[in-house]
Amino acid sequence: NKNIKSKLEKIDKKIIYNKELNFLHSGHCGDLLYSLPVIKKLSLTHKCNLFIGVNKKVPGGYFKHPAKNVYIDDRMYNLILPLIKFQKYINTVQKFNNQSIDIDLDIFREFPVNINFNSSKWYFHITGKNCDLSEPYIESIDHKEIKNKIIILRSFRARNHLIDYDFINNYREELIFIGLKDEFEDLKKRIPKLIFYNPKDFLEMSQIIKSSKFFLGNQSVGFSIAEGLKVPRILENRPDMPVVQPMGGDCYDFYFQNHFENWFKYLVEKY
Repeated sequence: NKNIKSKLEKIDKKIIYNKELNFLHSGHCGDLLYSLPVIKKLSLTHKCNLFIGVNKKVPGGYFKHPAKNVYIDDRMYNLILPLIKFQKYINTVQKFNNQSIDIDLDIFREFPVNINFNSSKWYFHITGKNCDLSEPYIESIDHKEIKNKIIILRSFRARNHLIDYDFINNYREELIFIGLKDEFEDLKKRIPKLIFYNPKDFLEMSQIIKSSKFFLGNQSVGFSIAEGLKVPRILENRPDMPVVQPMGGDCYDFYFQNHFENWFKYLVEKY
């Protein structure tokens, strides 16, 4: 706690006295996106630069993590870079290479508290800044071709094993899956009409989600994009670590099958 207190006091001084702030984030891509509300708020009074740490080891490992045993590898960095560069409130985005850092956004992992609360609020407690999480904090544009479809991304991680997707076969709407190919093939066993589309990067993924009828997914980079855009969305919530909590606009989360089916029906009929 003494060590954390010293780090937080230094961050407070940087925010007070610096006109330009260098942020470091080396965590999961979704976690990085959940840090954007704080960066956007500080950009109102500071020039904000973001440095992304690559190949930081994940302690303990994650089941079927897309970057294997690190938080962000070079492939994931190249996928997320165009989306971060598109955010006008960020002055510059670069790969971290020992640049001087004012605010280390990774230190929430060192907090002497249980971090099972809203992911974006991790960064509130680093910077001492609160944001209105009902407001959009990711900017994008409409996709040129894929419009008004139900978009799904269900990763192998963070699944709720209390529910299934079979009932969606009763609907006529076109369903497009934008995750990894093996994730798609797994869900297609339950939803045979599911269509696969592989976005070239997360900027294109954001365009597809922005243009969707609504988005459905579990805790993944897809949902973190949908949350930042504030499009209509449904979250398959993770019972053991509910750190994603939808806020703002037409947003719903569920733990149980009947609520899943009710919210899906509601959004199909509404949009």
